[in-house]
Amino acid sequence: MKGLGRFLDKVICADALEALKELPDDSVDVGVTSPPYNKQEKQKGWLVDRVVYAGATDNLPEQQYQQMQVRVLNELYRVVKPGGSFFYNHKLRWQRGRLLHPMDWLRRTRWTIRQEIIWDRMIAANIRGWRFWQVDERIYWLYKPVGGHLIGQELKPRHALLTSIWRFAPENDISHPAPFPLALPVRAIYSVLDEAKDKVVIDPYCGSGTTLVAAKLLGHRWIGIDISEEYVRYAQGRLARCEAERPRLQEELSRHRVAKTFKERKERREFVGRYRKGSEAQGGSLFNE
Repeated sequence: MKGLGRFLDKVICADALEALKELPDDSVDVGVTSPPYNKQEKQKGWLVDRVVYAGATDNLPEQQYQQMQVRVLNELYRVVKPGGSFFYNHKLRWQRGRLLHPMDWLRRTRWTIRQEIIWDRMIAANIRGWRFWQVDERIYWLYKPVGGHLIGQELKPRHALLTSIWRFAPENDISHPAPFPLALPVRAIYSVLDEAKDKVVIDPYCGSGTTLVAAKLLGHRWIGIDISEEYVRYAQGRLARCEAERPRLQEELSRHRVAKTFKERKERREFVGRYRKGSEAQGGSLFNE
């Protein structure tokens, strides 16, 4: 961690890109973030005008916004260790009927896109009828390959069986316009780091500090960056009180379990995902009941 010590367990009030430039190469294990979505703040939509960020604009020309995201993501690629992961939460947007997809700029970064995860938020931000109500967002699992190997290590079954659709509601008691729930960064961090401790977790748009709280409760070091002094103060206070959130951490951790692994079921000639006569009688579920 040479050169990283002065940043550890800190919430830094700064522009994300400028702060990232100060971090050493290959020094961070995993990251989770959700940047401002550039939803044009006051444009049409019954609920959109409620999403206004303190200290930052969400109203940039789209190409400028996308280029900024590419630069931030490439800087993150530099600071994440080979074999490390970054989870990037964003959403599909429309401007004047034209779809703006996160893949439009993610493919221009250095990252390997390991998986697209659907976050089912169970609630729509815009309830007009121009389209079916959009209750989903996306979480992109980005991966920094080791030696050109793009696949990476396999997740343990208890993590992988949570599937590529994550279903939980956003926070509603946090002082931030668009907070994801604690379960989201807990699931991301715990799935890739498992029982490891003292790893380094980063969130360059840390907002109310949810990723940092998840990292601390899981026994890791953290680095948070946000341009808003208001959110930095809020995140610092939340970190100081984070033990109160441990029950929510435990609720998510309790979902990471599997009765038998694929290998164990195969060795015992039990159900492994293909139909076989009598498989129901042998116990067809891969999950704990």
